[in-house]
Amino acid sequence: MLHTRLQQARKATGLSLREVAERVGVSHAAIKKYEDGETTPPSDMLLKLSQALNVRVAYFFRPQTVVLDGLEYRKHSALPKKRLNAITHAVIDQIERRMELEALFPQPPQAFAIPLDLPTVTDMAHIEAVAEQVRNAWQLGMNPIPDLIGTLENQGIRVFITEDDGDKHFDGLAAHAGGVPVVVVGRHWPGDRQRFTLAHELAHLLLSERIGASLDAELVCNRFAGAFLFPRCAVLQELGTHRNAIELQELALLKAEYGLSMGGILYRARDLGIVSAAYRQTQADLFKAKGWHLTEPGPAYPAEKAHHFEQLVFHALAEDYIGESKAAELLNMPLTQFHRIRQMDATVEQAHAGVHQ
Repeated sequence: MLHTRLQQARKATGLSLREVAERVGVSHAAIKKYEDGETTPPSDMLLKLSQALNVRVAYFFRPQTVVLDGLEYRKHSALPKKRLNAITHAVIDQIERRMELEALFPQPPQAFAIPLDLPTVTDMAHIEAVAEQVRNAWQLGMNPIPDLIGTLENQGIRVFITEDDGDKHFDGLAAHAGGVPVVVVGRHWPGDRQRFTLAHELAHLLLSERIGASLDAELVCNRFAGAFLFPRCAVLQELGTHRNAIELQELALLKAEYGLSMGGILYRARDLGIVSAAYRQTQADLFKAKGWHLTEPGPAYPAEKAHHFEQLVFHALAEDYIGESKAAELLNMPLTQFHRIRQMDATVEQAHAGVHQ
C-alpha cells in the first residue's frame, strides 16, 4: 500500500520521478523502486518524501483507496494530460479523507437518489421541464439557490474544491467513488462559473442514461445548468415573454440575484424565445470584443463555500470519534495550525491559505 500511496502523492503534485528524486537527494531509480514496491523507504526518507510531496507521513499508511467510476471531465483541449492526472489524484486524496471521516459516524451519510420518473430527454426543450421536476422533488421552489454546494450536499452529492485550476483550462468533473456521486470545481473561480459547473455536472449525474442518442450530451447539460439555476418561470417573470434588447445593468442585476453569468442569462433568453438568436450573437460578439467573455463587467459573483467536510471534522472531534492529531490529518494541515483554528484564532480558509502559499 505504501508504494501505491507514494505514486499517488507524486502524481497529485505533478512531479516526475526525477524531480522528486532531486528534492530528497536520491536517484530517480530509487524512487521508482519505492513506487514499484521493490524496496521500502526508511523512516528518514519517508519524512523527506512527505515534505517534498506536501503530505503528512500518515498519508502513506492510509488503508483506503478510491477508484473514480464514470468519470466525466469538463476541460479545455489545452489542458495537458499530466496536469489533469495531478488534479484527479489530488481530488482522490480529498475523497479518501472524506470517506474515512464519514465511516466514523454511527449513522450513514445522506444517500443520493435520482428523482423518480425523470424522462429521457429527446428534445432540448424537454430540459426545462426536467430542471423544474428536479427542483420540485428537492423542494427548492423556483427562487434563486443561494448555497448551491449546500443544496447538493444535502442531496447526498459530495462536492470537492481543488486548488489547481489547470491554468484556467479545467472546468470540473463528476464521477462516482464507491457508489457515491462526486463533483469537483476550482476554488479560485468566480462564483457564477463554479455554480454553472456544479449544475452542469449535476446534469451528468442525473441524465447520464437519459439523453437521446441524437443530442449532444454537453449541450444538454449546459441547457440543464441554466434552467436549474434560472428556471423558465423566473426568466419569464424577470424579462417578459419578448424583448428587443436587454440592458447590461439589467443582466448584471439578474446575475447578482440568480448566480448565473450575464452570458448565461442571454443564452436563457435566446433558448426561451425571449430574444432572437441574432441578438444573442450580437451581444456575444460585443462581450468577446471587450474581453467580457473572460471577465464580465461589474462585481464578481461570490465564490461558493464548501464547509461540510470541515463541519464533520469538528463534529467528530466534539463527540470524541477522533483526536486533535487525526483532525489535523484529515484537514491536511499541521497540528499547530489546527490548534489556532480550534481556538478561533484563525479560520479554516486562512489556515489552508498558509498551507498552499
